[in-house]
Amino acid sequence: MINKLKNFLGGKNLAMDLGTANTLLFVPGVGIVVNEPSVVAVDTFTNVVIAVGTEAKTYMGRAPDRIKVIRPIRDGVIADYEATRQMVTLFVSKAVHKLSLLRPLLTICVPMGITQVEKRAVRESGLQGGARDVKLIVEPLAAAIGAGLPVKEPIGSMVLDIGGGTAEVAVISLSNIAFSESVRTAGDALNESIQRYFQENFQLLIGENMAEEVKIEIGSAIPLAEPLSREVYGKSMLNGSPTKVLATDENIRLAMVEPLNRIVDTMKNALEKTSPELVADIHDNGLLLVGGGALLKGLDVLLSRETNICVHVDEDPLTTVVRGTGKVLDKKAGFGDVFLPE
Repeated sequence: MINKLKNFLGGKNLAMDLGTANTLLFVPGVGIVVNEPSVVAVDTFTNVVIAVGTEAKTYMGRAPDRIKVIRPIRDGVIADYEATRQMVTLFVSKAVHKLSLLRPLLTICVPMGITQVEKRAVRESGLQGGARDVKLIVEPLAAAIGAGLPVKEPIGSMVLDIGGGTAEVAVISLSNIAFSESVRTAGDALNESIQRYFQENFQLLIGENMAEEVKIEIGSAIPLAEPLSREVYGKSMLNGSPTKVLATDENIRLAMVEPLNRIVDTMKNALEKTSPELVADIHDNGLLLVGGGALLKGLDVLLSRETNICVHVDEDPLTTVVRGTGKVLDKKAGFGDVFLPE
């Protein structure tokens, strides 16, 4: 694998999905070489990064005061520049193996609503991380390319990308975004709503990792044919002792009602503001659902019921965006006009 990487990365291209929840790196001709949580653990005494990615995530809620566990990407944008720079450096180093000798051209996908200041921070983070040049592409467009939608044609394609920090819906035609709508309600908001639900209904404090586990295992957007349940562990708000409760899929569904409604409303609003011709195309072709949120059981059915549009979940929704970014790097594919201006 390392020899194959060396062959492809000698001054060539690297695609990055710098996400709120996970960071993925894609090498053309090789595939995904890094897929880890966007988490950094720092020793506050020495200001040295001691862990990143999967290892750092296991520290969340368990680290002593000396170790600060940081999620440097919040709501799809850089919240902690220095931690992001170090995380990017380590991830890129892992991908190219010897960063000092191989400085790749790096393409990073970013949220639709990114500001000029945030663009500059992302570019600088990539350059400081070891890239010799950095280009940006918006996530919904990258997702549409990754899923093979006819983005170059005068046909409306609709994408809903639900990541960790943002849910973005975009209508794409002729390699451009015809209309987009974004809400900072996504996977993190679902986790937080589950945590609040257990506090209010079970007087139980649970960690972010536990909330995410419960969401993935028994969470659903609609009632299930076969009910699910599992034990949830946390700390009692009454006496501080370790406590467990039995939760059902209905509990988790009730917990997530509010953020899911915001996502549905965002999609409806986008449809209302899109031209009739493009809406007709979307009705014929359906909606593409990508991102980690696409894995929530029954979400495609809920969205279809609420909008009267057929919803298609990508075959691998967690990697759609980075795969699309990788396709853009292939000059033969003809996507050279989709990068954001500097």
